[in-house]
Amino acid sequence: MAEPSILNLDEVHVRPVERSEEARHHELMAAHHYLGFLPKIGATLWYVATYYDEWVALLTFSAAAWKCAVRDRWIGWDFHRQYDYDRLKLIANNSRFLILPDWHRRNLASKILSLCQRRLPADWQERFGHQLVLLETFVDPRFHGTVYRAANWSYLGLTQGYRRTRTGYSTTRLSPKKVFVTPLQANARKLLARPLLKSPYRQGVPKIMLSAQQMRSLPDFFLDIPDPRRAQGRRHPLCAVLAIAAGAILCGMRGYKAMADWAQSLGPNARARFRCRYVNGRYLVPSESILRNVLIRVGPADLDRSLQCWNTAFGQDDTRLAIDGKTMCNALDKNGDQTHVMSVVGHQSKACYTQKKSVLCP
Repeated sequence: MAEPSILNLDEVHVRPVERSEEARHHELMAAHHYLGFLPKIGATLWYVATYYDEWVALLTFSAAAWKCAVRDRWIGWDFHRQYDYDRLKLIANNSRFLILPDWHRRNLASKILSLCQRRLPADWQERFGHQLVLLETFVDPRFHGTVYRAANWSYLGLTQGYRRTRTGYSTTRLSPKKVFVTPLQANARKLLARPLLKSPYRQGVPKIMLSAQQMRSLPDFFLDIPDPRRAQGRRHPLCAVLAIAAGAILCGMRGYKAMADWAQSLGPNARARFRCRYVNGRYLVPSESILRNVLIRVGPADLDRSLQCWNTAFGQDDTRLAIDGKTMCNALDKNGDQTHVMSVVGHQSKACYTQKKSVLCP
């Protein structure tokens, strides 16, 4: 259909891109956005805006920036406190916003952004299992950020201009970006700065941050575990796979996908400490399927013994222990009984000292 000069904004709709449409989304974003296509890495949602079923705009929302000084100061975060890292999942980044050629119309971009903000929290909750309270975006200085200003986003200032590279962070400042944020609920800023989060914003167990020394030490404790894989299937050292799995769990990850996403987020230095496979100038981390296959096949007694040894070396700060029990809903023995796991957890370190499986639950 021919593009009208004046749009009926009530006929503009926003929805997630369907799997069958992802190739088209990829092609259009690569062809028309000045930054190009952004692949799905970690928590990412793609949206399309339509006008009478015609595609008029594309948007991408992804995980928040790991560090952003002006944003962190605005919230009241201090990244020397490990719990602040846990709040990043409550923020999403509008990493791409593209009005397709021939569809630049008055008020269209503001309408699309407003529609997306309304449905994004529910879509994010459904897809990733937790809520959002704040949106952020970075705008190149050559643009004014007019759409975001018109939508009442707050301008916080400029980034420092460093960007993440394959070897860490750039050593020279490149082009700083304008930082805009908008709360998705009235108390977003206060909520993000609280010392303790309450449900439903707090997910899972308290997380810890691993030091460089702890990362380097983890693989050593798995060196004596027999490798259950066939020789031709050992792309990654067993000690590296188990160390990354243990590190991800210690940092609060639950499930194979979360562990794999955590591994992908590791920088080159962290990957080197975990002794990841080095190929063509890059450290490669194990995929979700590799983590799953290794953890299913490795001997649980060997793994438990190694983890207890690591806790003996690094868990001395705990003065109190807690006993916790979980029922594994889909783990059944040969008689059809559910598996139960009892764990001993340190109050200070949040580290699991030991755990035992049991089929019978009194």
